[in-house]
Amino acid sequence: MNSETTMKQISECFIKPKYEPNEANKPYYLSPMDLAMLSMHYIQKGLLFKKPSKLNHDQEFSIHKLKESLSLTLVHFYPLAGQFVTQVDDDHSLIFIDCNKGPGARFIHSTLDMTISDILSPTYVPVVVHSFFDHDRAVSHDAHSMSLLTVKVTELIDGVFIGCSINHAVVDGTSFWHFWNVWSEIHTSMDLVEQLPLSRMPVHEGWFPEGYDPPSRLPFSQPDEFVSRYEPPQLKERFFHFSSGSMARLKAKANEENNNNNNNNNNNNNNKISSFQALSALCWRAIIRANNLPKHHPTSCKLATNNRHRLTPPLSQHYFGNCVSVINTTTTASELLEHSLGLTAESLHQTVVNHDDKSVRDFFNNWMKSPIVYQLNKLFDDYSVVMSSSPRFDMYGNEFGFGKAVAVRSGYANKSVGSVISYEGYEGGGSVDLEICLSSGLMEALESDEEFMGFVLN
Repeated sequence: MNSETTMKQISECFIKPKYEPNEANKPYYLSPMDLAMLSMHYIQKGLLFKKPSKLNHDQEFSIHKLKESLSLTLVHFYPLAGQFVTQVDDDHSLIFIDCNKGPGARFIHSTLDMTISDILSPTYVPVVVHSFFDHDRAVSHDAHSMSLLTVKVTELIDGVFIGCSINHAVVDGTSFWHFWNVWSEIHTSMDLVEQLPLSRMPVHEGWFPEGYDPPSRLPFSQPDEFVSRYEPPQLKERFFHFSSGSMARLKAKANEENNNNNNNNNNNNNNKISSFQALSALCWRAIIRANNLPKHHPTSCKLATNNRHRLTPPLSQHYFGNCVSVINTTTTASELLEHSLGLTAESLHQTVVNHDDKSVRDFFNNWMKSPIVYQLNKLFDDYSVVMSSSPRFDMYGNEFGFGKAVAVRSGYANKSVGSVISYEGYEGGGSVDLEICLSSGLMEALESDEEFMGFVLN
């Protein structure tokens, strides 16, 4: 790999919806869960494909089809073609999407003189992967002048990377991958017709509990009152693979240990800890063990949790927007490490169980009384683990004429020491890939952790 290799931009344009839905002519209001994300980075995730060996047409043909299918997809995800507008009144800011403001979604076509192996073979994710995405270090509030969505297509020597950057105040992980799935569905259709029936139409009606009506306002008149910039320390990023068999062993171990710890063992609860809760417990323990914290030092595991099915009545999984909470389990380093994996997983399980309809509505009511915007420097600390994304998202089902993707990768955004990003494993079947971000010293300690590496497929 040549250290002098640089990204070369071939073209750039902006994509508008193929035709304008009637709904695009009125303001698109953000919910409190959306507004809370205004200081978060854009979500940056993308797919790496092998370039077909029998591609006879020049690449511009494939790029053209990507643009056409994106234009049709934006008919259904029309807010992503707009920009933010703020109206200030009496020291309060009303921030909404003007779906007709701005040039549309940005589309960049670039080339890079590297191979798939150059990207996937190194132990640590090459820094060049961050350049596969637009909106580097941008926060969601920046969409007053930036696009809400950018698609960047980077041609490698033997591959194609499609990277999407989408504003986090407009989408959460569920909506992000919903957009990908619909785009793939449209692109793989034989006929790109305007009225193509979709299997999963997005729901654009923002969720507000009974008694509340949009729009919601922030009690600030200046952006610097609620927007901050966060720069993490230098990180190593590495992917760890957990096979379906490894995940089954981990779940069984956590449940067995928890049952042994529980004197009032109930047969109905023998298998209550999920595989992902067990995996989160494994990561939390290993990263804090690597950190070598003092015994009484507090530590927490933060889980990004989808709220759609937790509401009563439940929201559609096709609800477009943010409907996610970060739920927190806190203990001390000694309590975490002196007890079993099963007890740690049980504590995470209880946190998840306790996060219910009332919890979500309490957040909403509290936010309406005292609106907040999350700050990355407060979400992250060197003594916690943040589990984000989900292996349940359909990532490898997205195809754009190149066959199944060979890997998923992410950009710079929303990472710090202790960030753990989960992905669907390539082979499916319950397998999981974790992208873990740590300082160099902590990463080396994690790689030597016997409990953790005992479940990793080398």
